[in-house]
Amino acid sequence: MNELVYGLVTGIIFGFLLQKGRVIRYDKQIGALLLKDMTIVKFMLTSILVAMVGVYLLVDLGLAKLSLKATILGGNIIGGLIFGLGWGILGYCPGTQMGAIGEGRWDAVWGIIGMLFGAALYAEAYPFFKATVLTWGDYGKITIPQLIGINHWPVITVIIVLSVILFKWFERKGL
Repeated sequence: MNELVYGLVTGIIFGFLLQKGRVIRYDKQIGALLLKDMTIVKFMLTSILVAMVGVYLLVDLGLAKLSLKATILGGNIIGGLIFGLGWGILGYCPGTQMGAIGEGRWDAVWGIIGMLFGAALYAEAYPFFKATVLTWGDYGKITIPQLIGINHWPVITVIIVLSVILFKWFERKGL
């Protein structure tokens, strides 16, 4: 039960931050897709960096355990293409469309209907996918530090430094 409460609380906080960061705005979504407005990229990359540091800190302190999903290139590539196509057509990704509904923008309901339809279709086709697509490029449960054989903190440090450089470049370009 506590996990559900934590999920609800963090979801509300994340939704609040999405709204305050104005990343649920249609113009921001389209700007990101056209590579003209990097507000969403900066918001999500910041979220990833904070989560990356926080999760590995908790793991190192013994307060959490990583629960990895397998890296399967076939599923990731095809799923990413479907995700991107839906985002491009609708102008919202799943999280931002929920925020858009919260703001009263009912056009985002089409995305939720599409997600439900897609989930049902995937569930029906899962036996086929399990025997085909979900076997293409199956690398198992790996992380970048495991892949290159070093501790996770140097990798995290490099990713943070590269992200700061990217942020500065975005700002210099007015993105």
